Amino acid sequence: MKTKTESGTGLPTIIGIDIGKEVFHLVGFGADGKITFRRKIRRLGLKDAFERLAPCIVGMEACLSAHFVSRTLRALGHEPRIIPAIYVKPFVKGQKNDYNDAEAIAEAALRPNLHFVQEKSQDQLDLQACHRVRSRLVSRRTATINQIRAFLIEQGIAVRAGPRALRNSLFAILENRKDEISPRMARLILDLYQDWCHLDERIDAVTGEIEELSRVEAKCQRLMSVPGIGPVISTGLVAAIGTGEAFDRGRDFGAWLGLVPRQYSTGGRSVLGRISKRGSKYLRTLLIQAAKVLLMRPHNWPRYSFGVWLKAASERLHRNKLAVALANKLARIAWSVLRHDKAFDTHLETAAI
Repeated sequence: MKTKTESGTGLPTIIGIDIGKEVFHLVGFGADGKITFRRKIRRLGLKDAFERLAPCIVGMEACLSAHFVSRTLRALGHEPRIIPAIYVKPFVKGQKNDYNDAEAIAEAALRPNLHFVQEKSQDQLDLQACHRVRSRLVSRRTATINQIRAFLIEQGIAVRAGPRALRNSLFAILENRKDEISPRMARLILDLYQDWCHLDERIDAVTGEIEELSRVEAKCQRLMSVPGIGPVISTGLVAAIGTGEAFDRGRDFGAWLGLVPRQYSTGGRSVLGRISKRGSKYLRTLLIQAAKVLLMRPHNWPRYSFGVWLKAASERLHRNKLAVALANKLARIAWSVLRHDKAFDTHLETAAI
């Protein structure tokens, strides 16, 4: 299986794969650190190509189908390592091409201090797909509502904020202002309203499926013992991190979500800015929304183990900063619940977060 582009001999101990839509580019390194082969294979030939190779470390970037490729290679006896793209970029040498990318991936996979992406099971990918579909439908619904508002404001009609206010007054507006709104515009607005109703049905169906999964999944049930975490957040967390094995402690999970200050420190002087906003924007948004809901009910704070901290923090922090700080605490508690496989006691905060 050698090609003209191979520049070394011997069996590879590590292989870097640049995953493409139809074609994969492979670069193998031997025990001496020299390139043993460069090879291009079709996606359908992945299994056949690796069946002929001795078990070795296989590095790949976190991208579409990376988890599928990882599970396939693990079944063949290899040790796959999924690497975030941001950690691969510093190892790219020369011009950017597929073989140089695969070589950089292989070199990054050998670094012992890099944090690799945890391989997702098929159930996690299915759950993640449900959340992504729901998120897309919610965005489309918001865009539809905004377009209805834009068409009305062009006719000089302003409706107060909130989808409920628009829904309750839309037909009355079309009836009372039919002399001002043309029949064509009224028909377009009604068609948009039908789209809105259809999206509501789709969102309710997907949300119902997510809630059903949360009732049968033990990890989700334990997560829902944490204040502010319901079916949507619990299933989103399980889909994203599983049991939390990819993180050594809860603060690492909070940092991965981007709920910690952005740091720019030099010369012994630490400068902390706004939150880094790295990692999953979707989960970060959900946790901040959950924190804001908890902040709306201060009479419940004494019931929580972190109620004393929350009350003291509310006296010195702006409400938005407090919401982010509380979201970080919820994330750390959630990681501890997943990692230690125990429900959260609202009266006794978990120690190892």
